Amino acid sequence: MTTVTASELADDVLAFLRFKRAMGSPYRRGEFVLNGFVRFVAQHWGDQGDVALNEAITRWCTRIAGRKAVTLANEFGPVRQLCLYRRRRDPSSFVPEQALAPVKVSVFLPYIFSRDEVDRILAAATSHEGRFIWASMLRTLILVAYCTGLRLGEAVRLRMDDVDLEHGVLTIQRSKGRTRLVAIRADLVAELRRYMADRERLKPDRRRADPGRFFLRRDGSPLTIASASSAIRRLLRKLGIKPADGRVGARPYELRHAFAVHRLAAWANEGADVQAKLPLLSAYLGHQNLIGTEVYLKATPQLLELASSRFEEHLRKVRPPQ
Repeated sequence: MTTVTASELADDVLAFLRFKRAMGSPYRRGEFVLNGFVRFVAQHWGDQGDVALNEAITRWCTRIAGRKAVTLANEFGPVRQLCLYRRRRDPSSFVPEQALAPVKVSVFLPYIFSRDEVDRILAAATSHEGRFIWASMLRTLILVAYCTGLRLGEAVRLRMDDVDLEHGVLTIQRSKGRTRLVAIRADLVAELRRYMADRERLKPDRRRADPGRFFLRRDGSPLTIASASSAIRRLLRKLGIKPADGRVGARPYELRHAFAVHRLAAWANEGADVQAKLPLLSAYLGHQNLIGTEVYLKATPQLLELASSRFEEHLRKVRPPQ
């Protein structure tokens, strides 16, 4: 039986985080979970009180009744990784079975904007005028998110130096621990040039130095993720795409989902091998593996319908004549 104290676990967490970051992973979400686990142990057994590690983990996982399986799995993962790390030092150290929280991926299916809905969102953004959120900036932000599949935070954090319109490339700096290059089409380059001209015209109204961020609010301050998300949600509610109240319905993040699904559908309609194209889409989106990309196959009715019709056509060709 492996016994630990909260103080020992805290030291193990620090060593584990140093190891993860030496491997190039920021591991911020994992750090948040592990610190919560250590606090839980300290609250129940004190900083120096001994507790069986398996009991501590079981009680940690079951501390809140009725949680979704995927939520439990997301919390369980970093704790199990910590235990695997401890086993390197002590081969007899306890490691919980994966079966304690078997769900590894979410069964959540995103809302996918239709092309008509994307057109309506862009039209609403083009005519939007707010105190800080201005039309040209909001329209361009939505275009970047939809036409590249960037995460909203990645788009908001773009700096002027990250936008190379001469070569049609965006540099996404250290997102999910990695930097990647995202090629963009000529029509999006043209849209970005128009926005940059509008952005220049903000200067006479500014009393501060240019912060160097690509997306600026009307007062010249950098756009924040919170204000960008809020502005897009208001547009979705105004258009009736999102319910007037609550957190349900389409989200700003769905622009990324729409890009991925529409790209897959276009490949399918062109007769391309969609499965072979997945690694390309995965790299473009900045996914760490194909699991995050394959979910879009389930969210694409056109692909499912096309696969079914092609399978039927294949059966007709191979079925022997009567």
